[in-house]
Amino acid sequence: MSEPVRTVAVLSDVHGVLPVLDAVLAEPDVAGADRVVVTGDHAAGPQPVEVLDRLRSLGDRALLVRGNADRELVTLARGGTTAVPDPVAPWAAARLRPADVDLLAGLPHPAELTVEGFGRVVFCHGTPRDDDEVVLVDSSLDRWAEVLGGLDPSVTTVVMGHTHMPFVRLVDRRLCLNPGSVGMPYGRAGGSWALLRAGQVELRHTPVDVEAAVAAVVAGSAYPAAEDWAREYVASVNSDADALRAFAPRDGRGRAGSVSGSA
Repeated sequence: MSEPVRTVAVLSDVHGVLPVLDAVLAEPDVAGADRVVVTGDHAAGPQPVEVLDRLRSLGDRALLVRGNADRELVTLARGGTTAVPDPVAPWAAARLRPADVDLLAGLPHPAELTVEGFGRVVFCHGTPRDDDEVVLVDSSLDRWAEVLGGLDPSVTTVVMGHTHMPFVRLVDRRLCLNPGSVGMPYGRAGGSWALLRAGQVELRHTPVDVEAAVAAVVAGSAYPAAEDWAREYVASVNSDADALRAFAPRDGRGRAGSVSGSA
């Protein structure tokens, strides 16, 4: 077990959006955190290589967790096929260098740190057992018990990503949270992240100039549809209500909805 760390900044779902990532990394509490954990889906977007290079620059402070989109990019980059409908995924996979593919292929899921004031904290993407599994803030206790059932009782806190919406809730005495998304937020433009410090969870939000961020993505990407992609996702066209309706059937209840693209 690793030595306890005092502060952890948690980011998730950067999805290849460098200007918003840079804005979040510039936050004093992110820059000063002992560890920066990014809970998956790092590069599937219009600036995949640029984002991976920026995350590499964090060195040993960074703990990168595998997301479903990271796993899918590796499959595509190695000549395989996936069921992902979003055209940015094969484009991003084709941009990856061999070292990028190796990096994504070697990412852990889940990962764990010991954090002062929390104890054992598990970081995952979808759920601890499956990087593509969906659990929501209003999922039933039975659903939560199902997806967390394999965890040791001494794990006090579970941090996840995947659904791009920030929340904190207790699940039968275990703290569960999602920091939201840096690059593809649902419901509010800007970079969402979380800070774990002294036993407290703080959901944070970094506002951005949306037009400037869109322009930076377009200027920094060769993706042919970069502007349309950024205007939908960086600008958060899809609301949290849209996302909840789309994801609800995947946790076993509700009616079908739709959110374009891929989480």
